[in-house]
Amino acid sequence: MKKYKQRVADRVLAKKLAGKGAVLIEGPKWCGKTTTAEQIVKSILYLSDPATKSQNLLMADINPQLLLQGETPRLIDEWQLAPKLWDAMRFEVDHRDKMGQFILTGSAVPPDTKEISHTGTGRVGWLMMRPMSLYESGESNGQISLKDLLSAPEQIIAENTMSISDIAYVICRGGWPKATDLKGETALEQAFDYYEAVVKSDISRVDGVSRNPERVKRLMRSYARLQGAQAPLSTILQDLEANESTTMDDKTLASYLNALENIFVIENVPSWNPNLRSKAAIRTSDTRYFIDPSIGTAALGLGPNDLIADLNTLGLFFETLCMRDLRVFADTLDGSIYHYRDKSGLECDAVLHLRNGSYALIEIKLGGDNLIESGAESLKALSDRIDTDKMKHPAFLMVLTAIGKYAYRRKDGVYVVPIGCLKD
Repeated sequence: MKKYKQRVADRVLAKKLAGKGAVLIEGPKWCGKTTTAEQIVKSILYLSDPATKSQNLLMADINPQLLLQGETPRLIDEWQLAPKLWDAMRFEVDHRDKMGQFILTGSAVPPDTKEISHTGTGRVGWLMMRPMSLYESGESNGQISLKDLLSAPEQIIAENTMSISDIAYVICRGGWPKATDLKGETALEQAFDYYEAVVKSDISRVDGVSRNPERVKRLMRSYARLQGAQAPLSTILQDLEANESTTMDDKTLASYLNALENIFVIENVPSWNPNLRSKAAIRTSDTRYFIDPSIGTAALGLGPNDLIADLNTLGLFFETLCMRDLRVFADTLDGSIYHYRDKSGLECDAVLHLRNGSYALIEIKLGGDNLIESGAESLKALSDRIDTDKMKHPAFLMVLTAIGKYAYRRKDGVYVVPIGCLKD
């Protein structure tokens, strides 16, 4: 048996399970939800097991409480196949009056919520699980901690060993746990298989609406071209018409995008709205991203060599990789990731905003003196606009890079950190 790779979510799950009767782990297929839950549960119900699936679903209709019996914590895997289990689980949590009774996993939002009468508020904790960060998969040495940076150390020291070729490879391979155990072309092929499953099956199965695989492919290619942008539906439609020789109306496009969100293929970043000294109008649209950069490279048919040959495209996908890792890390810090942009053109790729009001400003750059300098100047310009009479000073400013031999603190206080040195 292969050794379990520790996940950042392990700590989040343990914390939530100690304070709630049940925890729901959501996230894309194949990201490790079930494996992570299996490490701490005492009994398991696999709803999708072919040998017992029909019997399980029948029992969920007749006597759902029977399926909940077993040592706790009890794992209910792919619970969304039997939505009636939700209310039964909530009822059991109330009457047992104990913490840590159930862990539910699901790779899709239930298409029909009419069978659910209670939200689970106060009883159920939610945990969003994503593909592995570079720290979890072993590529990042983890010498620089986001948590430590929040205390604004005067100096940081770390050495990066990842090259631009390494970055291109891990972008295309993705953070899929099984893929991280493989090598070379075999590992890279996993993202293409995942992409094919999404377009041919998963996007239609999520809500029972049949969708044309070729239209899904065209939409995902368009989404890949527009990742990192605050693109409205009209822009996506224009891109489809210009590049894919296809048309969609707004309603159809929204339906396709909603389905991709419900199976956790795309995960957009909301806009940050700070208190500013100036009256610059803030753009409030979400920034569009895939939950893992490998989905976008697979949609465009790209491999590591293609990215190396086109540094602009590499930069876009590197941003998606960094957003994935930052969101993974933010969960352990009781934080969320946002994006800032105003009408003057000033923007910040990522804002780590914590529950206690602390926040950090982060620019994402491939590397090189000119790009790092540009990122640092942008961070300082935004920091200067924030009204610190109404909110805290930034905890730190950081340029997150793909390459560069060292992590260090500049004379102006801006941290420069290669992604290959970062952990939560």
